[in-house]
Amino acid sequence: QVQLVESGGGLVQAGGSLRLSCAASANMNVMGWHRQVPGKQRELVADITRGGSTKYADSVKGRFTISRDNDKNTVYLQMNSLKPEDTAVYYCNAIDWRATIRWGQGTQVTVSS
Repeated sequence: QVQLVESGGGLVQAGGSLRLSCAASANMNVMGWHRQVPGKQRELVADITRGGSTKYADSVKGRFTISRDNDKNTVYLQMNSLKPEDTAVYYCNAIDWRATIRWGQGTQVTVSS
């Protein structure tokens, strides 16, 4: 019943790495990741089209890499050189071929200093 299922969050020390995964129940046009912390708006981290075009928030450029496996309907977010300010709930996001926006349940990423 869950359209998008995230995994890979956890606790990591500053400078460490995590890899998030999100599996969709069907093919999606655009897939990506947003994050949200208390008191802030949910913000785009990165997204990727089925054809491989990517966008990144300025705050993560050079540190995060988004990729996808279309055969598995799965998007990945490799997060390197993590900073405490990366701490947030990360939500998988996808737009299907009927232009419906879908969200995962979120996975917590905590970066300790």
